[in-house]
Amino acid sequence: MHMSALDNTKIHNDDISLGLLLETLAAASELPLVFHYDGRPIKAGYHVTEVKAGQFAGLDCGANPEAWTEIFVQLWDVEEDSRAHMPAGKFSGIIGKVSDHLQLAQSAKLTFEVSDGVRPMQLYCASLPRLRDNAVHVELAPRPASCKPRDRWLAEEGRASAACCAPVSSKSACCA
Repeated sequence: MHMSALDNTKIHNDDISLGLLLETLAAASELPLVFHYDGRPIKAGYHVTEVKAGQFAGLDCGANPEAWTEIFVQLWDVEEDSRAHMPAGKFSGIIGKVSDHLQLAQSAKLTFEVSDGVRPMQLYCASLPRLRDNAVHVELAPRPASCKPRDRWLAEEGRASAACCAPVSSKSACCA
């Protein structure tokens, strides 16, 4: 397997969708899949303990209606005797089996829930699957809170930073 086997040109340094992760993993299905979080790799015996799909609707802090689909993949970070990291194809197969039952939207926001069974579960987003050391490595970054009106304004303005609930147009939105 060469470095060019994984097409990272479609992957950005922020959240990736379920479909994009699975599409990327398909290029290296036989290789071990190693997630990294909190500055370390997940243990070789990790399990995918649950996959959930949710349809969400709400109002953001600027009173704008929001609706989205989100997929939660729960990882249990445990060591088991003589187990190696799960192959990327096995992970994709687990998700595929769940998708058959739940009709998972490939464009859905992807969230990882990770715990070692002792520490509380933490939320992460996935970014940049990379091939190195004959394995596929996926960095999980803590999922921060965000202000959607501010995020939309920043995207429109192309600005790097602004105060929470910055103007969406000529008027200001206000955090409640």
